[in-house]
Amino acid sequence: MAWRYCGNQIKRWRERSGVTRETLADEASCSYEYVKSMETGRRRPTLHLLRVADELCEAGGLLLAAQEYLRPEKYVFYAEDFIRYESEAIAVSSYEPLLIPGLLQTEEMALALLTADWPPLDDETVRVRVAGRLERHSLLGKATRSYSFVIAEAVLRDPIVPLAAHKRQLLHLLEVGKRRNVMIQVLPTGIASPGLSGPLALLETPDHEQLAYEEGQLSGMLYADPDKVSLATQRHAMILRQALSPEESARFISKLAEEL
Repeated sequence: MAWRYCGNQIKRWRERSGVTRETLADEASCSYEYVKSMETGRRRPTLHLLRVADELCEAGGLLLAAQEYLRPEKYVFYAEDFIRYESEAIAVSSYEPLLIPGLLQTEEMALALLTADWPPLDDETVRVRVAGRLERHSLLGKATRSYSFVIAEAVLRDPIVPLAAHKRQLLHLLEVGKRRNVMIQVLPTGIASPGLSGPLALLETPDHEQLAYEEGQLSGMLYADPDKVSLATQRHAMILRQALSPEESARFISKLAEEL
């Protein structure tokens, strides 16, 4: 809504001042379609465009003032509830079949994944979201909270970043796994598992409320319904039984790192 409102204001000021979209595009050194996408709210108006439009339309700083309301969000909107509960949870258990879990990603891994997002994120949004992901790492330092991660073997074998960066990611997993409140396990390939249905996370709040979260391409769902949480808990329990022990997992990850 902030994008749409700001874009509409740019359009109104431009038309009021008799400035064509082509002129604004030329002055801002961008394309006509780029300006159009901002004015219609499909793209977040950039600080540069706001400055150019403010000066060109003689808005007296009124357009430029919108920058405070257009700062990129640290997280995708559909994950905000999960992130909020995660920050307070006394226990977090998750399974990831495709990615290194966000709480365990190195900066290089987070940057690679966010840069690969589509449609492409602008540089500022990538920077803010990488920083937000790294900030979440501090949760693992709270020794009275427990964290359990099960990661599919294929994720650990697939170097979606340069090999040196992939090795640093594996070594980071080993280092984090040494903490008394963190358990990292590997789910071997070649197993028919409930994990094939996709990623899954379980949360326990300070009030001992049980929540389940699942995320897809375009949305994330946080469940508090007892029946759904029970189903998610049963599936996660089966995944845990099929996974290597923490000790076996550490040896497996260490071996993969040594081979790089």
